[in-house]
Amino acid sequence: MLACRSIRVAAELTLATPTPRPWWRWLLLAAAVIALDLATKAWIVALFREGQELPVTSFFSLVLAYNTGAAFSFLAGADGWQRWLFGGIAIVASAFLVWMLKRGGSRLLCTGLALILGGALGNLWDRVMIGRVTDFLLFHYGSWSWPAFNVADSAISVGAALLIFDSFRDHADHRRPAAPTEPR
Repeated sequence: MLACRSIRVAAELTLATPTPRPWWRWLLLAAAVIALDLATKAWIVALFREGQELPVTSFFSLVLAYNTGAAFSFLAGADGWQRWLFGGIAIVASAFLVWMLKRGGSRLLCTGLALILGGALGNLWDRVMIGRVTDFLLFHYGSWSWPAFNVADSAISVGAALLIFDSFRDHADHRRPAAPTEPR
């Protein structure tokens, strides 16, 4: 029990400490997300026809699906203008994320930002190159299924969770100094 607590505390301290590395090194994590996302999408496109599904477990399948909209197929039925709207949003968001990475912060914060950046750019690539996002991970139970998603979506979700977790942490560098005490 004590060993588990020590490992957890050490992991939190490692992720919570401000990063002394140059900010651009976080771009390597974003690039790794992009590379993994594009490689897995290319693999699925090479092996599957659109709509083809391969059950892996009773609750998970690989499937080739395309999404012209945003999350949960929002605006997927529009005339095509949404491709450029969501592409523009991804570019602006990516610029903001790079600016945030330049400002620095805890490793946890920078990891979250880099994951979101990589995911946004991975899906942007699809939007620009083929006009839609390739999805292939499908979780389901009985007749219910979660919308298909991809590695980029996963990175965005994990990154967002890390940002939320980081926002609840006590950041020592943001504390106000204690008021001086009167000498007695």
